[in-house]
Parts: sequence; structure tokens; C-alpha cells
Amino acid sequence: MKEKLLNKLNAVSKEAIESVEEFRNELTLVVKKEYLLQIAQILRDDSELQFDSLRDVCGAERFLPGDRFEVIYNLYSIQNTFRLRLKVHLPESDPHIPTVSSIWHAANFPERETYDMYGIIFDNHPDMRRIYMPEEFEYHPLRKDFPLMGIPGSIPLPRK
Repeated sequence: MKEKLLNKLNAVSKEAIESVEEFRNELTLVVKKEYLLQIAQILRDDSELQFDSLRDVCGAERFLPGDRFEVIYNLYSIQNTFRLRLKVHLPESDPHIPTVSSIWHAANFPERETYDMYGIIFDNHPDMRRIYMPEEFEYHPLRKDFPLMGIPGSIPLPRK
């Protein structure tokens, strides 16, 4: 399955995949942001691959050289009983990535949560609003630079 998958994705572009990692029979592909939608479309629509289930979308703050954030997509092919993890690295200066919610509708709320907690913006998302924090809250609580005890006075708390 791994070879078939890589051959089909390399047909898009030899530059689309930055790295391939395999650990405990699970495959992780780091893909370039500009190829994400093409790769996602192929993964879902190809009759041999059929990654029809997006299990999760999440963000992480990694402080990689040049890239502060990454977005992780956990995919599953029911037909092939095969898991795949896609990662896309994003710089702090431009934390934008295209939404995959038009390809997998299950991405809608996890993308919103990632936006709310990390400040990663999913371009062309149908409803890019915060889920947990109020819209006027200007911080992102899962970023490493957010204080553990919060920011006093940054959000009105309910009365007892």
C-alpha cells in the first residue's frame, strides 16, 4: 500500500512530499502547503486509495527551523484498513492553510478548534469562528507563549 500511495502522490509533483516517515506500520507524510488540496483530493477520490475517513485535524507548535506550527491530518481508508498521517508545516509569519472541509466535511469543527487554540487560519473555511473562546479574545491558549495561569483581565469571568 505504501508504494502505491507514494507513486500516485508523486505523480502530482515530485516536490509535493517533503518527507516520509514510517513508525509501527503507520505512515506519515509531510506535504507542502500549496499541494495539500490536490493531495487530499487524490487520497479521497482515487479508487485504489479511498481515504474516505478523516479521523482528526489538530495543530501543534513545534518551533522547527523556519516553521513554528504544523497541522496534522489523521486519515483512514476503510477499504484498505490503512492509516495515514499528513503534516503541513507553517511559518509563524503566515499561519494560513487551505481548508479541507470541502473534501472531508468532518474537518469543519477540528479546523475551527485549531484556529481557536493556535491561531492557524484555514482559508476558505465555511465558518471560521472561535469555538471555545469569545470572538474578541485576542490570544490563543495552546500556544507556548500563552501564560499557564492565563492573562488576568483578558476575559470577563462569570460572577459567583
